[in-house]
Amino acid sequence: MADLKTRLKNDLTVAMKARETVTAGALRMALTAVTNEEVSGKQARELTDDEVVKVLSREAKKRKEAAEAFDGAGRAEKADLERQELAVLEVYLPKQLDDAELGTIVDKAFDAVAAQLGEAPGQKQMGQVMKAVNAEVAGRAEGGRVAVAVKAKLAG
Repeated sequence: MADLKTRLKNDLTVAMKARETVTAGALRMALTAVTNEEVSGKQARELTDDEVVKVLSREAKKRKEAAEAFDGAGRAEKADLERQELAVLEVYLPKQLDDAELGTIVDKAFDAVAAQLGEAPGQKQMGQVMKAVNAEVAGRAEGGRVAVAVKAKLAG
């Protein structure tokens, strides 16, 4: 079993014993999402830690978007609950890159693609640059942030 999944299960048990309802709820939701991912497709399989992190990232993004939606609808209590669940999930995710670190990775990928092409990449080569950046970033930055940074580099 993946170490991260085991850690989630153990932390769920601790949260349930301590009657931490928000933490327990967030961890139950996360484990359900992991289990659903494991049984989806043609054959059930065990997820690796990297795959579990991807599932948790997806769930964290859902919490963030739900909090924004609840704020927009004037439902502060629900938004606050979503943010609390997001905070629980962020404990299990890798540290997010700041803008300077992301910029450095984008610059390296840009230079690598430029070396392959023999010229500076343009908008048509955005996919190549994105592929190189995403391989390096590996869950430490949201795709939207990466895309904005790559577009800025290609435009400027």
